[in-house]
Amino acid sequence: MTLLTHLKVLDFSTLLPGPFATLMLADLGADVLKVERPGARDLWGVDQYLNRSKKSITLDLKQPESIESVKNLVKEYDIVVEQFRPGVMERLGLGYEALKRINPKVIYCSITGYGQTGPYKDRAGHDINYISIAGLASYSGTKKEGPAKNGTQIADLAGGSLHAVIGILSAVTYRDRTGFGQAIDISMTDCSFALNAISAPLHLQRGLELEPEEMMLNGGSFYDFYETKDGRYFSIGSLEPPFKRALCDAIGKPELYEMSMDSSKESGIAFKKAVQQVFLTKDFQQWQQIFADSDACAEPVLTFAEAAEHPQLKQREMIVEVPDDQGNLQKQMACPIKTSVFTPEYKHAGLKPGQNNEEILRTSRQ
Repeated sequence: MTLLTHLKVLDFSTLLPGPFATLMLADLGADVLKVERPGARDLWGVDQYLNRSKKSITLDLKQPESIESVKNLVKEYDIVVEQFRPGVMERLGLGYEALKRINPKVIYCSITGYGQTGPYKDRAGHDINYISIAGLASYSGTKKEGPAKNGTQIADLAGGSLHAVIGILSAVTYRDRTGFGQAIDISMTDCSFALNAISAPLHLQRGLELEPEEMMLNGGSFYDFYETKDGRYFSIGSLEPPFKRALCDAIGKPELYEMSMDSSKESGIAFKKAVQQVFLTKDFQQWQQIFADSDACAEPVLTFAEAAEHPQLKQREMIVEVPDDQGNLQKQMACPIKTSVFTPEYKHAGLKPGQNNEEILRTSRQ
């Protein structure tokens, strides 16, 4: 059983933030129709994942007949997700106010770097720029090497995609109560700024400057990554006393426990250095064996290939096989949402652009 079969979504978005948001909605059962420009498609080779279970049509929005097709579709597909710069959809005649006149129940979600208002609203940017403006990058990384280069897209995914889905589903609840739709303005910079959740109060209420390697969770304590003898890494998050004791026992240094409980900066530095030195005495596999049955909040830093084969993620079925349009199966990451009544249905990998043109556009003109 799927959860959102009553929702129909027109997806005008490209790249990552919007497509990942509508992928989540599609995985949850929504009918998502991707509207693409003829000849355009994702350049990174991930479109068959991001467009999973979505239908696809191609429309040249510079042509009047394409605009009319969209207006007809909005009578049925009453959630719109778009990721153009502010004002683009309005100039095309497809802004919120125009579509609201056709369908007052339309939920219109705009995802942009800086939002629909403000001096930066028309400015170009990418994930790295948004987390920089939002202050996140300034205290991530190290004092020596500067801001960290993240392996995933924080502003795009945690900022744009997840907040967009929350906004859309909140608007659906509001519409169910009132009968009215609404416009949603998702700024990836705003949402990234809100991700300063733990650190921001230190500055806003206490006036502290947020700097790299100065706080408990950003390298200012032993909560960190530790290199092994063979150049791999382990993550250590043993913050609470029972976990600290388990860590000290596991690394064969129970005498370090008292030092770990000393709140002075000097003791903290000495404890971290001692742990670093111990980790360098054994290789990655040896530490995996040592911590296998230890409740010390110590886990190996896995490659993605290793993560995909990890028994926890395999038991949770986080890799699935999805049919493509050639009759083959391809491995993809699964929908991570699990409930007592919901089983995701993966209809197909992303289709060729425009594969549903005849079916969808013929119906919309009737």
